[in-house]
Amino acid sequence: MRRSLLAAVALCAAACTPAVPVTTATPSAPRSVTPSATRAVPSPTPLTTAPPLKQVHDPGRVTGTLVGPCHARGQLPDPACTPGAYDPAVTVAILCAPGYSTASYRPPSSQTTAFKYHVAYPAYGLAVIPGAPSELDHLISLELGGANDASNLWPEVGAIPNPKDAVENKLHDWVCAANGAEAEQRLHAAQIAIAADWTTAEHVLGIT
Repeated sequence: MRRSLLAAVALCAAACTPAVPVTTATPSAPRSVTPSATRAVPSPTPLTTAPPLKQVHDPGRVTGTLVGPCHARGQLPDPACTPGAYDPAVTVAILCAPGYSTASYRPPSSQTTAFKYHVAYPAYGLAVIPGAPSELDHLISLELGGANDASNLWPEVGAIPNPKDAVENKLHDWVCAANGAEAEQRLHAAQIAIAADWTTAEHVLGIT
């Protein structure tokens, strides 16, 4: 009798114990974590898509001509008339040499004045107003290796000196702060940026 009772108890224990579900853990795919030190920083100089600038070697003289109608865009010239040009012979070694002056490259005032009033003003549809401030400006400045060609000149109306002068100085200092191949690369980038839009050149180049 005792054996039968123990057997019954054992059978009940086996049958009455609820089954514990067994789950198989599926490992989750590892998350891709990009360390902050390796995150890509967007380049501030998307200049590789810009069209190539005209190359002209013309120290001491105005070359070319302007054919209108040309239409200034506020503080910017007409890109169809004044896209910008530089002299490939004017390198960083020249521009950044101690004591270098753009006066050695600039045409005489007799040429620039004649071009300004007899060519640039008519092409841009401007009337000559006695006493009104304006200047025949190099889009790519001489201190950045700009050429004296008509494709790099336009009549900039307004106060003299104008805000563009300060930008030209900053870009020149930025170029000359580097050395060797890096300085040449900076010069090329500065020429493209200021030809595209001098008002945004500093931002595009990441100059603060």
